[in-house]
Amino acid sequence: MKFVSYNIQYGFGQDGRFDPGRIADSIREADVIALQEVTRGYSRNDYADLVETFSALFPTYFAAFGPACDVLVDHAMVDGRLRERRFQFGNMVLSRYPIRASRNLLLPRNRTFDKLNLQRGALETVIEAPGGALRVYSVHLDHISPDERLAQIVFLKDRVQLYAEEGGALTGVNEFGLPDPPLPAEFLIMGDFNMEPEGAEYISMVGRNDAYYGRTPRAGYPTDAEAHLKSRPTDGYSWISDDGSRRMHLDYCFISGGLTGRLKACQVDNSARGSDHFPVWVELAEA
Repeated sequence: MKFVSYNIQYGFGQDGRFDPGRIADSIREADVIALQEVTRGYSRNDYADLVETFSALFPTYFAAFGPACDVLVDHAMVDGRLRERRFQFGNMVLSRYPIRASRNLLLPRNRTFDKLNLQRGALETVIEAPGGALRVYSVHLDHISPDERLAQIVFLKDRVQLYAEEGGALTGVNEFGLPDPPLPAEFLIMGDFNMEPEGAEYISMVGRNDAYYGRTPRAGYPTDAEAHLKSRPTDGYSWISDDGSRRMHLDYCFISGGLTGRLKACQVDNSARGSDHFPVWVELAEA
């Protein structure tokens, strides 16, 4: 199975061109796609509905969207009915395989007084993958404050680790005449974490590195897929500034310890031009 995570910057590429089709073309080989900075009602891209756009660009895929931020833009009476236009900003998952359940997790945040700080989220999906169900999370952490990212990581890891106890999106659904969704142990956490390797937030996510053993996969600490495979170049990056002067590694795929034996490949595609970020690809062997 091939997975990809991509912060799509509301559809704008490094050349300033709004082109969702270009983004879709660069990730078509993926079986499961995690997108961040998916918007509806945003003035900068002419109020495009990117949820509908990417659903149409992947017409045979199942889709889930989690709008972490939702505010009123404007409204008008049309044919006697109030019509609202709302700005939504969040994460999306597209999958060749059924998305059995989803849950939109709102991450901790604090009010800012000058720099922009939107509500951030993690979209949790349960995918009926070949060989058994998996959880896939599409995540976007705060871009300004390491302290806020640390709080968000603690919250996110709690939700991931306590998933079975919390029951995911719902349990006892037999009351509706439907089977309960599965509660899979294995997971992939993909997205834009706005943190660099070996920073405080990164260590909070994966644990400290032992001088002799390195980081062995263990419960409670997701594994950085690219680092585990030693496939990240020393000068690797997943984001580039508008003027090209700064390059940082901000995007990751973390996996549960039980998936490390199936991990075949993980790399950043620095040839893509659809965003200021680059897609992170992960491949798992069949179960």
